[in-house]
Amino acid sequence: MVDLSGRAAIVTGGVSGMGLAIAKSLAQAGASVAVGSRSVTGLDDPRFRTELQQLQVAGQRVFAGPLDVTNQASVDTFVAEAQRVVGHVDLLINAAGMTSEQPVCGHDDALWNAILDTNLTGAFRMTRAVLPSMIDACFGRIINIGSTAASVGWADNPAYCASKSGLLGLTRCVALEGAAHGVTCVMVSPTWVETELMRRDVEEIVAREGKGRSVQQAMAQIAAENPQNRIIQPSEVADLVTFLCSDAARGLTMENIQVTGGALW
Repeated sequence: MVDLSGRAAIVTGGVSGMGLAIAKSLAQAGASVAVGSRSVTGLDDPRFRTELQQLQVAGQRVFAGPLDVTNQASVDTFVAEAQRVVGHVDLLINAAGMTSEQPVCGHDDALWNAILDTNLTGAFRMTRAVLPSMIDACFGRIINIGSTAASVGWADNPAYCASKSGLLGLTRCVALEGAAHGVTCVMVSPTWVETELMRRDVEEIVAREGKGRSVQQAMAQIAAENPQNRIIQPSEVADLVTFLCSDAARGLTMENIQVTGGALW
């Protein structure tokens, strides 16, 4: 059992999917958790508010607030408030992300910029905000949620693939800068994970194909194409992230750990 008692974490993109699963796993391990999300609707959702209450399983501090990682002022405000509520930030999990499919030819500039700004530059802004204090404390864990898209291309998804490849480069640089100061940086790269974001992606694919197959059929095909004949669950990613935040994982840094069930994508 991982023990993160006395640690404080920030999880971006934490109101649903992998981000929420990670926040819950960290809290169950004893960490205080600050959850940020660009979605005000998500923060106000009664289901999330219930989940938030359940994060306080051991009486540790919990904070949730608006966070737009594409906006420096929003990052600064959130980090300052998170530190006020949960304390010095020991753990940063960059889980905020977005994707939308368009081919290279005719790709919209605004969409390209939005995806890279969220997935790559957003993680950079968050890291820049907390890394100095981690270095001063001689301890820190920065976990970037990547994707197999960092190493495997996908037609019609150049911005997402480029952003995740860039995130791997950022991970390696941060790992080197933090190595002498007890700060590690690792990227966790899942294949398809069964979340609402995945479902929206599949809906987009099905609509674009126009072949008449249902979203359920498409999901079943994705599962069947995985060597383990299943879709990875958010809890699997969350449990790995929680271990990577522990003292036992201090030797793991600059790595790209793939959670795939054997799948290439």
